[in-house]
Amino acid sequence: MQEASLTTRDVTVRLFRAGRGRMLIFLHGAAGLPGWIPFFEQLSTKYEVLAPEHPGFGTSANPPWIRNVADVAMYYLDVLDSLNAQKVHLVGNSLGGWIAAEAAVRNCTRLASLSLIAPAGVRVKGVPMGDNFIWSPQESAQNLFYDRSFSERMLEQAPSEKEAEIQLINRFAAARLGWEPRWFNPALERWLHRIEVPTLVLWGDNDKFLPRQYAEVWQKNVPQVTVDVIPQCGHLPHVEKAELTARKILAFVDRH
Repeated sequence: MQEASLTTRDVTVRLFRAGRGRMLIFLHGAAGLPGWIPFFEQLSTKYEVLAPEHPGFGTSANPPWIRNVADVAMYYLDVLDSLNAQKVHLVGNSLGGWIAAEAAVRNCTRLASLSLIAPAGVRVKGVPMGDNFIWSPQESAQNLFYDRSFSERMLEQAPSEKEAEIQLINRFAAARLGWEPRWFNPALERWLHRIEVPTLVLWGDNDKFLPRQYAEVWQKNVPQVTVDVIPQCGHLPHVEKAELTARKILAFVDRH
């Protein structure tokens, strides 16, 4: 794995990159770009994996013109153009899934497939989502995972001063994108029919942040969609069920 930088439209962001073959881009969630996790390692055995840090997160540039998720989506369409990327497999979790969907409804020309892991971006009336902005660190750890060992590990890892600073930066960036309305775009659902590529939607059966009923919106509105619910799993299947999630995504993208 190489840690590098990526510059598009004078915006420089941090980037993890590994593997060879067709390009697979992963868009991270609201907590920021994780380290080089086992999920990425498994994907990179068959594809060239790029995991960029969103503008405004972590140590990446924070341009003033990125004010909402639609802006981030357009930025990533510019990234694909600047890379002259052809038939990319785009993968996103939570906030990253929302960004990926917003990009896909605008332009699928450079995409081969779309894989969304518990994506934000839509709302189901009568099924409230969790509110990570008001959760304590203990509540976040308990609500993001089904397996308590992951929650305990998360709480045991005391951040360094630099890591704490990055966490604070990420919280501000996430609030700018997801505060109001809370983690969804009221207009997105009516444009999901514009996603023109095969789409995989993965959801943890025990997701307490975005309940699995939210998968029904994607099932109903995306033309070429496959929905797969992972049992005994919370909001972060690529962490909690890394090997299984990677296998499902690899099997899906291999077909497309």
